[in-house]
Amino acid sequence: MKIKENFMLRKVADCFVVVPVGAAVSEFNGMINLNDVGAFLWQLLENDTTEEDVVKALLEQYDVDEATAAADVAKFISELRNADLLA
Repeated sequence: MKIKENFMLRKVADCFVVVPVGAAVSEFNGMINLNDVGAFLWQLLENDTTEEDVVKALLEQYDVDEATAAADVAKFISELRNADLLA
């Protein structure tokens, strides 16, 4: 799974935003605000990867237990799917 094309993650002040560019502008109205962890997950999903690999990366990067990491990644991916942001 991976994030659809034409979305850009940018750091603005102390937060991260995702904005549509190109063809995505007509399909997605608005922008997404992410915290540091959300931006980390987004960057992992910019490349084709698996949910399991995203959980592993989260465990390596942050001090979190596996159950919490898996639940958080599943929720994040679910929200991306609901917003039709995954290819």
